[in-house]
Amino acid sequence: MANTRINEYKEKATRRRNRFAYITGILGLILITFSYYFYQIFFTPNIETKGKRTYVLIPRGSDWKTALNRIDASGAVVDKMSLHFVARMMKYDQPGAVKPGNYELKEGLTNRQLINILKSGSQSPLQLTFNTVRLRQDLVDRLAAQVDVKPRTLDSLLRSPGYTRSLGFDTTSVLTMFIPNTYELYWNTSAQNLMQRMKKEYEKFWTPARDAKRKALGLTRAEVSTLASIVEAEQQQHADERPRVAGVYLNRLKRGMKLQADPTVVYANGDFGIKRVLNVHLTKDSPYNTYKYAGLPPGPINLPSIASIDAVLNPESHQYLYFCAKEDFSGYHAFARNEQEHLVNARRYQAALSRAGIMK
Repeated sequence: MANTRINEYKEKATRRRNRFAYITGILGLILITFSYYFYQIFFTPNIETKGKRTYVLIPRGSDWKTALNRIDASGAVVDKMSLHFVARMMKYDQPGAVKPGNYELKEGLTNRQLINILKSGSQSPLQLTFNTVRLRQDLVDRLAAQVDVKPRTLDSLLRSPGYTRSLGFDTTSVLTMFIPNTYELYWNTSAQNLMQRMKKEYEKFWTPARDAKRKALGLTRAEVSTLASIVEAEQQQHADERPRVAGVYLNRLKRGMKLQADPTVVYANGDFGIKRVLNVHLTKDSPYNTYKYAGLPPGPINLPSIASIDAVLNPESHQYLYFCAKEDFSGYHAFARNEQEHLVNARRYQAALSRAGIMK
C-alpha cells in the first residue's frame, strides 16, 4: 500500500516536472519568437528606394498619423505596419514629437533610425529651383511652393523700399538678385534668411571677371540682367544665338537708338499670349515699352538664365542693328545692318505669319 502511494507520488511529480518543462519550453519559444520579431522591426532595414533619392515633406501642424501616411505614400516603406508599431513604441505619437520638415528616406534605414531622425527634426536640404519666371508674383509663388514661407511675407519684403535698399537694390531691381539655378537649403528657411541666401549667391555669381566685363560695357549689374532678360525673351530656343542678339541691343544702346524689343511690349501690355505684336500694342504707355522710351526698361521682364547673362557679358561683335524671326519658324533670326534690309526680312516673316493664320 505504501509502495503504491509512493509510486503515485513519483508519477505525479514526474508529470508536474514534464508539464513545467513543457510550459517553460513554450514560453521560451514564445520569448525567442517575440525577441526575434522585436529585433526585426527595430533593427533591420525597412526602407528601399531602389536607387532613387526619395524625400517626404511633413507640413506644419501634422500629427503622427499624417506624417507616417506621407512616408507610406512615398512607396519606400517595406513593412508599413511595423513602422507604425515602432513609432508608437518610441512615443512618436506624443505631443511635440512630430517635427515638420523635408526628410530624405535613405536606402537601408531601420524603423528605429527613421523615427529617431523624425523626432530629432534632422532634415535633409531640398533642391530649390526657379526659372521661366516673369513677374514678382510668379517668383513669390514659385518659392513659397518649395519652402516654408508665406507668400504674403516674402512679397512684402520684395516690395519694401527699406528692406530692398538694405540689400543694395530697389523694389524693381531686387528681382535681378535671383539668379536661376539650383540651391540647397532647408525647407523651414525663413523669408528673411531666404533673401539673405539669395543675396549671398548673387555676390558669389558676380565674380571679378564678370564685373570687369560689365564695366567694359558701361553697364551696372542690374542693367546686365535687364538686358539679358530681353535677350532671353527674344531667343528662348537657341542659346547659341543669344550673344548675337545681345550684340544688336548693345549696338543700339551705343547709338542712342530705341531698343524696340517686342518682348518688352508684350510685358508692358501684360498679355503674354500675344504672338504677333501689332501697332495697337505699341501705343501702350509704359516705361517697359521700348518702342516709346529709349534705353533699358526699369527692370527685368523675366529672370534671365546664367547663359543669357553671360551672352550679354560676352556679346558677338558685329554691325547689326536689326533682327526679326526667320520665316521658316526655326527659332533663329535674320539680322540686318540697316532698316532697308530689315524691312525685307520683316515682310517675309509677316507673310509667313499670315499664311500660318497667326493674326495676333
